Amino acid sequence: MYLEFYGLREPPFSITPDPRFVYLSERHRDALAHLLYGIGQGGGGGFVQLTGEVGTGKTTLCRLLLEQLPENARVALVLNPRLSPVELLQTICEELRVPIAPERNSLKGLVDRLNAYLLDAYAQGLRIVLVIDEAQELSREALEQVRLLTNLETATQKLLQIILLGQPELRELLASADLRQLAQRITARYHLTPLSAEETEAYVRHRLAVAGCTRQPFSKLALRKLHQHSGGVPRLINVIAERALLAGYAREQGQIGEVLVQQAAREALPDRSRRLPVPQLGWVVAAVLAVVLLGFWFWPRDSVDVATTNGPDRATEPARPVPFLDAEALDLRLVEARATETAAWNRLLALWMIRADELDATAAARCPPEVAPGIYCLNSRGSLDRLAALGRPVILRLRGEAGDAWAVLVGVDVLKVRLGLGGDSFDIDRRQLERVWNGEFTTLWKAPRGLDLPMRRNDRGPGVDWLHDRLLANGDALPLVGPALYDDHMVAEVRRLQSAHGLQADGIVGLETLLALAGEGDVGPVLRRRL
Repeated sequence: MYLEFYGLREPPFSITPDPRFVYLSERHRDALAHLLYGIGQGGGGGFVQLTGEVGTGKTTLCRLLLEQLPENARVALVLNPRLSPVELLQTICEELRVPIAPERNSLKGLVDRLNAYLLDAYAQGLRIVLVIDEAQELSREALEQVRLLTNLETATQKLLQIILLGQPELRELLASADLRQLAQRITARYHLTPLSAEETEAYVRHRLAVAGCTRQPFSKLALRKLHQHSGGVPRLINVIAERALLAGYAREQGQIGEVLVQQAAREALPDRSRRLPVPQLGWVVAAVLAVVLLGFWFWPRDSVDVATTNGPDRATEPARPVPFLDAEALDLRLVEARATETAAWNRLLALWMIRADELDATAAARCPPEVAPGIYCLNSRGSLDRLAALGRPVILRLRGEAGDAWAVLVGVDVLKVRLGLGGDSFDIDRRQLERVWNGEFTTLWKAPRGLDLPMRRNDRGPGVDWLHDRLLANGDALPLVGPALYDDHMVAEVRRLQSAHGLQADGIVGLETLLALAGEGDVGPVLRRRL
């Protein structure tokens, strides 16, 4: 009903998973990189764990992961985990099309059939992946059976890679003592958090743009209120925004303000406390106040809060989900991490959403100027401030006591940097990075294919046309009439761009200037600025 009123081709906030509407925040890109790393290089047949609250996008990431698996991968996807061990094995075999008719109800027979299939797949160079969604619903018996599947191996390699997707309860389940054997086999884990206020706004704008909207119907205050009520959970953003558009259409309001969003949130997300009878609600409030007062009265005055000083890591996880390493811990991590150059490239390719069949990590590591059509590569040297100005993730070669290790720089601020090393992410002091890094970096980015570099004064051609349009997108050029000429005005604008990114302001567009131009857009991953 409201589509024509707001200039939309289709509903922008449907909760059905449409790949065209996928918006990947920095957290989603990092989570996807962890999954791909776990499968490609770091998994080694262990478990890869992805958790997150309901509606944060775990299933969407699973779909993207399945789209990016290499051609030699075969996947068994379990969507209903409320199964007995036998039923779980039956489902896995059916997904992989393993014939099981004679031994359908025999646990040993099913394992033997699956083992024979995995050995044959290994001989053919195939990689078998088991994905279990809503894994927190698995029974302990089924989880133990899943763990035993990782015992299917050759002398040198595990035959099955397992990915567990679940709600936060999965982490609590795996933290229990009787499942510690399974927990120790998790080689990559990531917890997906909701969107920030800025990401919520970008999410709404992205979905509206895909749906054909040419103007923003939500005001700034409305977007802020939308984030407040949804908590940054994409599914709840969709529900509230959809209801707000309907309300705006019914009231013939072309601009949706915070009042409409507030009303939509009340209708779509009713407060549970409102459903309590008034007397019952009063007793609940009184009971809570009594407990608080008693706790304050009997609380030991001179004791130390053990939960915040000596307690488990989860006590501080909301405040610092990414650990901070000092110099000694960093040196130890460089020794222990299996941080190969190929693993770092796989992580960077995942951040750029580049599939394995588009570009192989080994080929990317050689870093030719155009490593694949429309994908450019640069190997250079520079300072950390220069990398911060470029604003894109890069691969750094670090010197450790046991040899070199390759990490991906994913964030930087005035005091710290964030690195992805192996399957982990952590923060370190900027000075500690300078101690183990010699200034060499490698990165890639996307730009139009086949650009003729370098571009100089008085050049013409498709590359110059693109350069002119790129400057126009930033408000620095006049509309183009006919083929563009790399004239004095464009030279001056390029020099201004080069100076802003810490490059030599020579007005010549080479690889580094091309990277700076790509960094001016909103496509692809960017460095986190607040750590």
